[in-house]
Order: sequence, then C-alpha cells, then structure tokens
Amino acid sequence: MDVTWRKSSRSSEAGDNCVELADLGETVGIRDSKNPAGAKLTLRRDEFAGLVAVLKR
Repeated sequence: MDVTWRKSSRSSEAGDNCVELADLGETVGIRDSKNPAGAKLTLRRDEFAGLVAVLKR
C-alpha cells in the first residue's frame, strides 16, 4: 500500500511542531514530520474523531 502523508493544517508556521496524517483505509496514521522513520500512531477512524474532538475543546 502506497501511503501519502500530509501535514496538518494546524502545524506551526516554523515547521517545528508538525504532525502528519495518512489515510490508511479503515484507520488514520499519525506521525511526527521531523522523524518520518520513527514511531507512528494508528487509530481507528472513530478513535481519531474522538481525539480531534478532545483537542478542539
């Protein structure tokens, strides 16, 4: 599976606090753009929606 990562629109302008997201089908991938080969977090879509809702509060 070819994965396309995209930077969050909420990433800082300086680029030092960037999160990238990837559509992985039934899940969403999250990684630190400064360390693309590092650890990645994978969440089900409902879990990701819950995380976003909490962060928006």
